[in-house]
Formats: sequence, C-alpha cells, structure tokens
Amino acid sequence: MRFDILTLFPAMFGSVFSESIVGRAQEAGQVEIAVHNIRDWALDKHHITDDTPYGGGGGMVLKPEPILGALEALLGADRIARQKASGQVEVPVVLMSAAGAPFSHALARQFERHGRIALICGRYEGVDERVCELAVTHEVSIGDYVLSGGEIPAMVIVEAVTRLVPGVLGDMRAMVEDSHANALLEHPHYTRPATFRGLGVPEALLSGDHARIAQWRRQQALRRTWERRPDLLARANLSPADRAFLQSLQAEADEPG
Repeated sequence: MRFDILTLFPAMFGSVFSESIVGRAQEAGQVEIAVHNIRDWALDKHHITDDTPYGGGGGMVLKPEPILGALEALLGADRIARQKASGQVEVPVVLMSAAGAPFSHALARQFERHGRIALICGRYEGVDERVCELAVTHEVSIGDYVLSGGEIPAMVIVEAVTRLVPGVLGDMRAMVEDSHANALLEHPHYTRPATFRGLGVPEALLSGDHARIAQWRRQQALRRTWERRPDLLARANLSPADRAFLQSLQAEADEPG
C-alpha cells in the first residue's frame, strides 16, 4: 500500500509515522509513505503556494498550479485526466476538506483495495476549486469541526487504512471485531487484575466457556451500539437472536419508573 501526501508542512508527519503499527508496517515493506512538499511545484522563485480569493474576503486560498503539478508528476497527467473523465478511479485523489463526506471504515476499506492513494492537505481558507474539478476523486472530512489544515486528517486516514492492509495486524480478529468494522461498536475489554478498586470482571469472561464468552461480547456490542450509536443498527447484519436481545433492551427502557 502506498500513500502520497501533499502538504505545506512535511515535518509534521515524521514522528507520527515512525511509531506503532504504521512504523512497523513501513519497516516490513507492507506500507510505503511518501510526503511531498507542495512548494516544490510552485512556479515562481519565491515558491508561493497561496493567494487572495477572488471576490474578496479574509484568508488565503491554495493555488491550483503547485497541487496539480505535484499530482501529475506523481500519478501521471494521463491517469488523472482519464479517471476524472471516466469516473473509474484507479488511484483515489483525496482532498481533506471540512466540506467533504464523512470518513468511515467502509471508505477506508475502499481506499485499501486500490493499493495506492494520494492525500491533499488543505490549508488556510481552502484549495482552489479547479483542483477538485480536474483531479480530486474524493473530498473527505473526519468530523464536523474545522482544523487549521488537512495534515492531522491525513494521518487519521493513513492509520485507518494501514490497519486494513493484509498482514499488518498480527491477529486479524482485531480488525474484524473493531468498532464500525461490522456496523457495531466494539464490546468492552478487561485484563488483570481481576478486581480493581472494588470493580470486578464480568463472570462470563472468567468462565472459560467460549460460546458463553462469544455471546456476552456480542450482546455487549449490541447494547453499546443501541445506547451510543443506534443509527448504526440500521445497517448491521443482525441475527434473530440479536433482534430479540435488542427488543429486550427496548422493553427494559420502556418500563415505567
């Protein structure tokens, strides 16, 4: 899996990508991350990458020439034009944008299947719209708030996609059971000590009965999702037993007093 990141602040990424799962994936050759300075493709001797917006208003806007120049040098002008014209995405070109679609586990899986993506980190008031019209295939937001730039969202996407690359996680069950992987929030976790400040571990987890443990974890995932993110249940793959358990939760909630 290869990530090409276009940014005005390449130094922000070094320490983040050298640690933990992402760092190990790079060392193992499972992931390649290339961080590119947009200023390297600026057309003037001062390497200017932004300008004032047409129509007035505060702030600055990133110019189209350096970003398009970088993308064409990295991915090829023909490929960029072809996938924009056809709608058939070969390499996703992703703009980090507060106006973008919400990032999700499903989108991370989609990106991983391509084997390579390019991430554009916006800054200031945003990016000239012609970059979107000519090259961008996805505009993505990591939440309903505004950040100073797209660098941190790009880090989030790299982390989320890297986890899905085959072989990166030692125990593939972790990927399957992660929150949002199957439209349910993950069940609670416990480890030693068995009692901590008067709080114990649920008896089912101590039973040694694998079927009972699996049932407890499933029901706790359902309960947590029902309590915190009921909107996810509409797209979850629920068995008759799951639906019966959710009905029992609703019945308890509806009881007077």
